Amino acid sequence: MEQTPFSTEHHFMREAVKQAKIAAQKDEVPVGAVIVHENRIIAKAHNQVEMLKDPTAHAEIIAITQAANALSCKWLYDCVIYVTIEPCSMCAGALVLARIKRIYYGAADPKTGACGSVVNTVQNSQLNHQIEVSSGLMEDECSGLISKFFKEKRGELEKID
Repeated sequence: MEQTPFSTEHHFMREAVKQAKIAAQKDEVPVGAVIVHENRIIAKAHNQVEMLKDPTAHAEIIAITQAANALSCKWLYDCVIYVTIEPCSMCAGALVLARIKRIYYGAADPKTGACGSVVNTVQNSQLNHQIEVSSGLMEDECSGLISKFFKEKRGELEKID
């Protein structure tokens, strides 16, 4: 992705990274998401699967709910989501249903990614909405958060704040 470190996209992805770090501090898989409307953040979320004991409590799903509430509308046509990791099938499907305009994600997910890595739900021409996708924004930092988290889980690293 060809942008300066001070681009608007980087600013919003840094906010998603902050959310991912909050998730990691809570022993959640470190995924963060922010949704932007008219260049303003209207939703911020991180994974809460463990805390809520809910397999659907992914950062993207929580952010979609917040954004819909902020706009008092189920459609997020003019919204952009910044997420640290490529959305999974569930989240990609929800983003399509919400009619989000664009996804920026940091690191690809070669096991469950649904924006092109494993499947491409968000650009499936058989669905009634397709989403523009930009990948690799702050990729090293985003993938590093996930790698570090799972290495700590496996005991390969000492826990570092």
